[in-house]
Amino acid sequence: MSIDLYSPLELPSGLVLSNRLAKAAMEEGMAGFDQAPDGRLVELYRTWGAGGAGMLITGNVMVHAEALTGPRGVVLDDASDLGPFLAWASAAKAQGSAILMQISHPGRQVYVSMPGVVWGPSNIAVDLGPKHSKRFGKPTPMTTDQIEATIDRFATTARLAERAGFDGVEVHAAHGYLLSQFLSPLANARTDDWGGSLENRARLLLEVVRRIRSQVKPTFTVAVKLNSADFQRGGFDEDDARRVIEMLEPLGVDFVELSGGSYESPAMSGRPADGRTAAREAYFLEMATDLVKTSSLPLMLTGGITLRRTAEQVLASGVAIVGMGTALAVTPDLPQRWQRLEDAPRTLPPVSWSDKTLASVAGMALVRYQLRRIARGSSPRVRTHPAWALAADQRANSKALRRYRTWLDARR
Repeated sequence: MSIDLYSPLELPSGLVLSNRLAKAAMEEGMAGFDQAPDGRLVELYRTWGAGGAGMLITGNVMVHAEALTGPRGVVLDDASDLGPFLAWASAAKAQGSAILMQISHPGRQVYVSMPGVVWGPSNIAVDLGPKHSKRFGKPTPMTTDQIEATIDRFATTARLAERAGFDGVEVHAAHGYLLSQFLSPLANARTDDWGGSLENRARLLLEVVRRIRSQVKPTFTVAVKLNSADFQRGGFDEDDARRVIEMLEPLGVDFVELSGGSYESPAMSGRPADGRTAAREAYFLEMATDLVKTSSLPLMLTGGITLRRTAEQVLASGVAIVGMGTALAVTPDLPQRWQRLEDAPRTLPPVSWSDKTLASVAGMALVRYQLRRIARGSSPRVRTHPAWALAADQRANSKALRRYRTWLDARR
């Protein structure tokens, strides 16, 4: 029997989603004073909450104040004021949507211009070729004490998210961030208990989940975002993903969101380094269809879904939740439109530059431009030139970097 997109879903934690459509994480780059959410994020999520999605997942909230992907990142730790986070969760939930906070550590994916730390499982740097690799810092292999402190940071952020009224957290172990780096043999060359076999490479993720579960209520949702594959030869692959899902099942995980890629192979934006996932819709559906056959956990699929018929195809494959990112950046009420059998009035054209790395960065800048417009009550402007959006993003980063440096110095 086919499952309707608008049928409810009860997660193992007891959280009931009103439908199977979720707003997937997009890095908004809207941190305000104190690297906290401000009025823009509150209004953006109020808009999405009113748009009909059963669940909203925030963009990256960083667990370590000294490790950010960019200077406009939100940080939640023991020194944070919970007030802005309470307002964020309340606005998102006002119309009945559930809200999960995506919590993350960038590891080695930190620009060289950023203050703070660049950590990784090993000293293997991000490799984007001679033109772009120099933009990223050289990672320092993490010590056992630093690994343990990072596990505590994830648990602290999750505990604070629960206090702020979020319905759950999503642990980001995809897209080449720190937990994904430990999982991947391309980034993890360790020979201790945190490297080598898949069981060892998965240890950090598993310990993070265990520590979070020990510090939050059973009714608090804990999800994991996992690569279906790295889309690089010799990297984390579909078989690895299947085994990691099996490892997560007994730990109280509510669902696993499947995506793919990293900064080196941006498959999540349809530009894998190895040429796979070239389809314009549901990049990772073939892999998800295989993984759902063996997974005892509900799965969520994200990546390139813009059409209702594609969402229905994803659900028919056995996937429990359909995640959308860019589609909701240009049509925030798309779930309601689909329920009325209406199509999206606009789509965001792909950035088709030959330089895949630059195209991916420009594509993300173009999405963030739409998010800023929605946050201030304006309609998205999809015909904006990506070069203009990228330049605007870089100007905003330059200004925010000065503020972040001052804030971080004061923290220290």
